[in-house]
Amino acid sequence: MDKIKVGIIGTGFSASFHLEALRRLPQVEVAAVAGSSLAKAEAMASKYAIRKAYQSHEELIDDKEVEVVHNCTPNDLHYAINTRILEAQKHLLSEKPLAMNSEESAKLAVLAEETPVISGVCYNYRHYPLVAEARRRIHSGQVGKLNLITGGYLQDWLMEETDYNWRLHPERSGPSRAVADIGSHWCDLLQHVTGQQIVEVLADLKIVHPIRLKRVSSSEDESWQPEFEKIPITTEDFGHVLVHFDGGAKGVFTVSQVSAGRKNKIFFEIAGSNESVQWDQENPNKLWIGRRGGANRVIGTDPEELPQEVAAMVHYPGGHEEGWPDGVKNLFLDFYEAVAAHKEGLDYNGGSHQTFASVQEGHYMMRINEAIVESFHKKTWVSIG
Repeated sequence: MDKIKVGIIGTGFSASFHLEALRRLPQVEVAAVAGSSLAKAEAMASKYAIRKAYQSHEELIDDKEVEVVHNCTPNDLHYAINTRILEAQKHLLSEKPLAMNSEESAKLAVLAEETPVISGVCYNYRHYPLVAEARRRIHSGQVGKLNLITGGYLQDWLMEETDYNWRLHPERSGPSRAVADIGSHWCDLLQHVTGQQIVEVLADLKIVHPIRLKRVSSSEDESWQPEFEKIPITTEDFGHVLVHFDGGAKGVFTVSQVSAGRKNKIFFEIAGSNESVQWDQENPNKLWIGRRGGANRVIGTDPEELPQEVAAMVHYPGGHEEGWPDGVKNLFLDFYEAVAAHKEGLDYNGGSHQTFASVQEGHYMMRINEAIVESFHKKTWVSIG
């Protein structure tokens, strides 16, 4: 079968890790890239030996050779570009969030349902082998009735008042930052692992730096003093959220972009009636199993010691550590299995083995984000209706 031809829209960090993971899939060829300028697109095309570079997403989407489009643009561009991709009946893998609000994401969910293509959202933390093992243990009944769920997502990249990024602007990123940017990953991960939906939230959020300092000038002169522009901040730096799940479990998570020393710590512990399971992305090749009346144990990623469906997500022999890029690869392998089946005219509806997040799930995540913001402002529990 001919290779599946892919186009990437965007030239930043997201586009880079999408491209690097796609290069590890033999059935895929990245045929085109589009940027906010032709110069940026051409630079990325040169770096990755991509044949075509476009200065607009419209040109890339209209390229008849491109079968699948990865949307790796800033948040405020997602809705319009995702809509155009689906309307062009191209397969879509979008970075999260799907849109800037749930009204827009609801339209995308309907459009995706009605359009005969494969579509999904890049919630990549689902795709670690030991996350799959935690999910398997829960769904098989080994963990028992789920009672308490705890965890969070901690980073430090916005810890200082001089730290600055486009995500600080709600008109580009949305009305929530820490929760929507990284807390959404935790919520999606726990819904995927437990098989339960978050249905009610109570949030307490905090802005650490109400004013941030954006550097507006630079110089190589050692005596030069930087100049800053004061930027008012209206989105949260950290927060705590109590959550209720529709299966009866209750939990709490903490999200922070101002926790010194924490670079990318997303973690969870799930306490069931039979055992507990704990996983931490900064130590991703260990799954802790806690028991009462028996020895605790730690499961690793040796494929010879894992169930077949989990071992399929491990790409190296035992003792060869895997991590973040391999989780992205697993997401893409799953997504492109669906695309290949669709291309061959096979009936592919995901089934129990599909792990990538659907557009409908991406829309539900938008509703959770909005409920958390509403809860904080109203100081009360809010249901995801």
